[in-house]
Amino acid sequence: MSDLRRSASDFWKEFRKVRSGMIGLIFLVVFICILIFEPIIVPYPEVNEKWRDITYWQDLPSSAPPSWINLFTSKKRAVSETIEKYTFSETLAGAMRIQEYVFEYDYSASVAPSDVVFHASGVGKPTVVISIERPDGLSVDLYRKQLETSPSQDARVSIDRSAQTSAMNFGKKYSPSEGVPLQTIKTTDVLFSKAQEGIFRNPEPLVGTYRLKVTLLLQKPDERIDNVFISIAGRVHGILGTDNSKRDIWSGVIAGVKWAMLIGLLTALVSVSIGVVYGVISAYVGGWKDSLMQRIFEIFISVPMLPVLIVMSAVFKPNIWMIIAIMCIFYWVGPVKTVRSMGLQIKEETYIEASRALGASNTRIIFKHMVPLLIPYAFASMALNVPGAIVVEATISLLGLGDATIVTWGQILQAANSGGAMLSGMWWWVVPPGMAIAFMGMTFAFVGFAMDKILNPKLKTR
Repeated sequence: MSDLRRSASDFWKEFRKVRSGMIGLIFLVVFICILIFEPIIVPYPEVNEKWRDITYWQDLPSSAPPSWINLFTSKKRAVSETIEKYTFSETLAGAMRIQEYVFEYDYSASVAPSDVVFHASGVGKPTVVISIERPDGLSVDLYRKQLETSPSQDARVSIDRSAQTSAMNFGKKYSPSEGVPLQTIKTTDVLFSKAQEGIFRNPEPLVGTYRLKVTLLLQKPDERIDNVFISIAGRVHGILGTDNSKRDIWSGVIAGVKWAMLIGLLTALVSVSIGVVYGVISAYVGGWKDSLMQRIFEIFISVPMLPVLIVMSAVFKPNIWMIIAIMCIFYWVGPVKTVRSMGLQIKEETYIEASRALGASNTRIIFKHMVPLLIPYAFASMALNVPGAIVVEATISLLGLGDATIVTWGQILQAANSGGAMLSGMWWWVVPPGMAIAFMGMTFAFVGFAMDKILNPKLKTR
C-alpha cells in the first residue's frame, strides 16, 4: 500500500507540472460537479423524460434568446416569469360562488411578452372570465368560456390564442385606419402598448403595473379550484434560451453531460481493455498465432467505422447501447500495435522467463505479470479515446440516426439543423451544444496527453 501511495504521489507531482493536464483536470471536475448536481442546476427536472413532450414546454416562449442579452441592448425584452401571488375574494349569488383572483404584473420592457397563460386545477366545469386592467386605466375583456378542470391535469388558458379578437377590437378603437388581418395580430403586443394610432404596426410599450383579473363562476357545491397561477412567456428566457419547440436549451445541454460521459468513458474502457489484452496475447503467443491475430487486426482496422455505424443505425432501431457496442467493435484496434510492441519487450524480461520455468500458466503470466505493466498506458489511451467516441455519437445523432429516447448534444444540433437555426439567426441553439462537445473533448484530450507524456517515457525505459 505504501508503494502504491508513493507511486500516486510521484505521478501527481509530475502531472501538476503539465499545464494542459491541469486545465483538463479542472474541466473534468466541473463536468463531474454538473453530473452530480444536475437536479439542482436544471430548472426543469423532468427534462430527460419529457424532452420530446410538447405539452411539458408549452408555457415557454418559442425561439427565445437567452435572458442575458438584455444586458447588451437598449431595447429590453420581457423576461419569462411565473406569478403565484394574487388577491383573492369570494362572493355568493344564490347557489353560485363567484371567486375573483387578481394578479399584478410589473411591465417595464420595450418588447411585450409573447403570451400570458392562466393555470388552474380542481374539480368541475366553472365559467372563467379573464380581463386585464392597464396602467392607463383602460380595461379589456379577454376571455369568457367554460373551463373543464381535473386534479390530475392542469387546465390552461392562453391569452395569445384566446383573446386575439378582443385585442383586435380594442386596437381598432384607437387606430381604426389600420387594416390589419386578424391572423397577423399579436395579442400581447396590443395589450401592452399605448392606446394610440399605429397600435398594430408600430406599437409603443406602455410600462407600468397591469392587473389581470380572473373570475370563476362555480355553480355546484362540489366544484373547487386549486393551484391557480399565471405564466408569463417572455421574449427572452433562461440561460441559453429556447428552441422552436419551446424547449429550454440549458436543460438539454446539462442533461446531455451524463450521456456524453457515459458514451465516451464506457466506449473507451471496453475498447481499450480489449485492445490491450489482445495486443499482449498476440505478443506473448508469437508464431503463426501472432500472425493470425495480426491479420484479424488488419481486417478490423481497414473497415471504415462511420459508414458501418450509419448503415447499422439506419437498418436497426438505434439505441445508445447498440451504438456503444458498435463503436467498441471498431475502437479496440487502436492500442493493439503499440501494446504488442511493448509486450514483445516485456516477455523477454528475466522474471517472465523465471515464471515460465516455475510452471506458471500462460494465462497467469499474461494477466498477472504483463497486463498490469501496461495499465498506465491503458489509462492514457482511454482518456484519448473519449473525445472520438463523443464526436462519433454526435455525428450519428446529427444525421438523425441517434437514440431518440435520450437527450444528447448531437440530437440538439440535429434539431437545430432541421429547424433552420442558423438561417433564422438562432445561434443560441447551435453554439452551446457545439461548445459542450468541444470542451468535453478538450478535457479528456488534455488529460490523456498529459498522462501519455508522463507515463510513456517510463514504459520505454524498461
